[in-house]
Parts: sequence; structure tokens; C-alpha cells
Amino acid sequence: MFRTRLLSGIILLAIAIFTMLSGGWFLIGALLFISEIGLFELYRVMKFEKSVLGILGYIATFLWYWCVYDNSAGEGGSFVPFLFVIAVFTLACLTCFVLQYPKYSAVQLFAAVFGMIYVPVMISYIYRIREEVYLGKWLVFLVLIASWVSDTCAYCVGRLFGKHKLAPVLSPKKSIEGSIGGIAGSAILGAVFAAVMCARRGEPAELIWIFALIGACGSVISQIGDLAASGIKRNYDVKDYGTLIPGHGGILDRFDSVIITAPIVFYLSEFLMMGEFISPMLK
Repeated sequence: MFRTRLLSGIILLAIAIFTMLSGGWFLIGALLFISEIGLFELYRVMKFEKSVLGILGYIATFLWYWCVYDNSAGEGGSFVPFLFVIAVFTLACLTCFVLQYPKYSAVQLFAAVFGMIYVPVMISYIYRIREEVYLGKWLVFLVLIASWVSDTCAYCVGRLFGKHKLAPVLSPKKSIEGSIGGIAGSAILGAVFAAVMCARRGEPAELIWIFALIGACGSVISQIGDLAASGIKRNYDVKDYGTLIPGHGGILDRFDSVIITAPIVFYLSEFLMMGEFISPMLK
């Protein structure tokens, strides 16, 4: 089991790195695929993955990514506002709920809209980091550092030094010491990553602490995302969201922390990289 998990993890990491380096339509296509599968897994837990309500979510996901790509690649931005997609999708879900009442519960209705925001909208920020933020080709890897590297560091530190439970009811194996180790590991690797970038590109050394800060903040958020995904599974008594990734489970089992980390990396990057106190150094 460990060998299968390790091998699939290495392959997944290699694919993720190649996809992020490629960017453009290749990255947007990969994120669309991940989002559609992840949304399907979440809707399956809520038991409406093959219904009209679920199909509306899959269509809305495609339209969302079309807007994201058009907004980044097109001149002057997309002619379809992002919030328009969410508003129309919400209205469509309400209409479906009314016309097919009482087929869907209110919980399923809320889950349909929440799932759209939780999976495709949030993970699409990976593309926005890569294509819209200054040094995005480098900053996008902080998403992986703040989620997957943080998780590995937290696991190792927790196994060695963990004594105080972080969330004893939700996840008994996670410790406060492990959480701190994940944050520290993410910050340190973020700083090392920035140092390499600065050396290669001749960027100001101040970027090192910016990358470290983003890595640390991203680690905190990623741990919340991991615990939240576990909480949803516990509420519905499921072990894994799926079986697509051998040894890891489904898309949501592997990308639960990535999903919630991407937006915080995007907004922190925009604020810190383009803020008045750092932008003069980058000119």
C-alpha cells in the first residue's frame, strides 16, 4: 500500500509540475478536468451526481473555466463577468429545485451551489496565479509547497514530536506540533525556493521573506482545508471521495488542501508583490 501511494504520489507531483510549467490552455484544461471530477465526487457524497442538479454544476464549471481563460488570454477581459456565471447557476439550481420538488432536499440545493464555489472556482486560482500575477510562473508552485509539502512536514514532525491533539474529534492523529512543523517547513522551503529564483533571475532579496510568508499562511489555510474535507466525509460516513488515484483516493482526497490554498496564495501574491511597499523594488 505504501509503495503504491508513494509511486502514484510521485507521478502526480511530476504531472502537476509539468502542467504548471506549461501554463496556458494545457493548465486550464487540466484544472477543468480536476474540477469536473472533484465536483462529481462531492455531488456523489450528496447523492445527486447523475441528476439534473448535478449536470447544471458540470455545465457551470465548464462556463466558469471558459470565462477564466478568456479573461486572462483575451484583450480587455471576458465579456461574461465571473459573477454572472455564479448568479445564473444559482438561479438555475433554484428553478430545478422548484420544478422537481420534492426530489431534492434543501441540503442538496445548498451543496450544489457550495460545491461549484468550493471546487472549480477556488482551484481555478491556480491558473490566475500562473497567468495574471507578476512572477506567477514561480509563485504558482507555492500552492504545492503550502499544501503537499506542508502536509508531508506536518506528518513527519507529528510522528516524531506530536503530543497535543490539534482536532481530537475530527482528526485524532493530527497534532499541534505537526501543524507547526508544516507551517515552518512550508515557510522554509518557500524561502529556499525564492532564493533560487532570485539567484537565477536577479530579483531583489526581499522576495525571500515574501515567499516565506505566503508559504506559511498558505500552510495554515491548507490544514483548514484538509480538516474541512475530512469533516464532510465524517458527516456522510465515507472513507474516501473516490478511487481515481491509487493509494490516495479520489481527486478531492488529494486536492482538498490545494483547493483552499490557491485563492490565499493568489491574493497574498497580488497584495505583497504589487503593493506600494514592494513594487518599487521590482522595477
